[in-house]
Amino acid sequence: MNLYQTVEREAAAAFAAAGIADSPVVLQPTKNAEHGDFQINGVMGAAKKAKQNLRELAQKVAETLADNAVIESAEVAGPGFINLRLCPEFLAQNIQTALNDARFGIAKTDKPQTVVIDYSSPNLAKEMHVGHLRSSIIGDSISRVLEFMGNTVIRQNHVGDWGTQFGMLVAYLVEQQKDNAAFELADLEQFYRAAKVRFDEDPAFADTAREYVVKLQGGDETVLALWKQFVDISLSHAQAVYDTLGLKLRPEDVAGESTYNDNLQPVVDDLVKKGLAVEDDGAKVVFLDEFKNKEGEPAAFIVQKQGGGFLYASTDLACLRYRIGCLKADRLLYVVDHRQALHFEQLFTTSRKAGYLPEDVKAEFIGFGTMMGKDGKPFKTRSGDTVKLVDLLTEAVERATALVKEKNPELGADEAGKIGKTVGIGAVKYADLSKNRTSDYVFDWDAMLSFEGNTAPYLQYAYTRVQSVFRKAGEWDATAPTVLTEPLEKQLAAELLKFEDVLQSVADTAYPHYLAAYLYQIATLFSRFYEACPILKSEGATRNSRLQLAKLTGDTLKQGLELLGIDVLDVM
Repeated sequence: MNLYQTVEREAAAAFAAAGIADSPVVLQPTKNAEHGDFQINGVMGAAKKAKQNLRELAQKVAETLADNAVIESAEVAGPGFINLRLCPEFLAQNIQTALNDARFGIAKTDKPQTVVIDYSSPNLAKEMHVGHLRSSIIGDSISRVLEFMGNTVIRQNHVGDWGTQFGMLVAYLVEQQKDNAAFELADLEQFYRAAKVRFDEDPAFADTAREYVVKLQGGDETVLALWKQFVDISLSHAQAVYDTLGLKLRPEDVAGESTYNDNLQPVVDDLVKKGLAVEDDGAKVVFLDEFKNKEGEPAAFIVQKQGGGFLYASTDLACLRYRIGCLKADRLLYVVDHRQALHFEQLFTTSRKAGYLPEDVKAEFIGFGTMMGKDGKPFKTRSGDTVKLVDLLTEAVERATALVKEKNPELGADEAGKIGKTVGIGAVKYADLSKNRTSDYVFDWDAMLSFEGNTAPYLQYAYTRVQSVFRKAGEWDATAPTVLTEPLEKQLAAELLKFEDVLQSVADTAYPHYLAAYLYQIATLFSRFYEACPILKSEGATRNSRLQLAKLTGDTLKQGLELLGIDVLDVM
């Protein structure tokens, strides 16, 4: 259910009854559960606007709200806040609905959209590194939530698979396979460095590489076949990382820079025809008055270089036009490092002017900060090299497995390894997703693998704790009426019913940390409930009711973590 909207409707009706229907309710959860479940702050603004006595108006609204089917009590506090406490019967009824519905009573959107989301997008010339981690897991989580809420999601992995460096790489691949028929490209980073050394030190090799570039861009079938061989090998490396991370990205989601190669010149020609792109010192440029510098000069958005070469701007324009024209996107999301913000703002502005981005299509830059080391600098290896993503994930699993063996020395190697992988990968992902994506964050192994605090292991353990209850519970009646009498029973029930509100917020804003914070709140509340309200030692209706709350808590944690791309275990 959408709890927030339900309560807001009741409050709006009370505002109307009090003669202030044109004022916003301003509803928010209370900061202290002892004061109630929700708080209304809008009376203060309404009283000032209507020139009425604040306390009297607040009391009038409170008296209208109290004792209805949703709200048990409404009390005026402070200068004019109204604290609301929800009816236990209302909560109980909706807990039953959530328990008996595979979707927890959460409705799919009545206005489904086709959402094209661009994420991960590694450069195939090199191995995936930690810089690709945030885009990959943030984008994957957002896509899962949007899909769950009833939208059609089209994932697009805009890999860097085109450009002058590929002539060098293809030339080196040919050379290696000529010398060693069994050669396999096992380490992209090492391969790239070796090819660059050959390019810099051997003029004949450099000339061959340049010839390959010309042939590649000219559509030479033989060179294209060699290029495709390199791309396929590179993509297999990337897919192995995606599989380890448990991402939903598949090979069919790849639509790299090369996909739009044939449309680059037509896009530039179209911009020129529309009077948007003009020649400037041999290049084709769109001047944007919306991005003037301090001297009042418009920003230059270059769409074609001197000599006819293309840039990211050219490819991104062709790509955007394709996603709207062919994929029929209603909403475009680009999950990209925040340092690219200006480029995408200019891309969207140019696209609007060109008619590629209609007013009824929303284009959003989903920026994210940098993963930092404990030294406050971008995360690197001790030698200062960029950390390979595959190495990071391997270390996560190894560390988690060692931790699991330490806590459970009786576990066999296979079982410890299985738990270690789930905990390790989950820890890396949650450490990122639990932070506001726009912020930089410090990568800390000890913090992310802790079983205490706002971490994946804590949430995963909370889930296994619920499963442990049911292994001991034996038979119970899941269909019995829910009875909420204790404060923590009511508080946990109210929090569980906010699931739809939180998911809708993530779908609207593309901030997964809202979901992470909610799941942590659920797990923390359940722990307090578990201590204060004995489950297995209680009897009759009370026992069934508390088991229902435990069941919905476990199911909500599992579903919520799944939407973050994190697995759970019945036993840890």
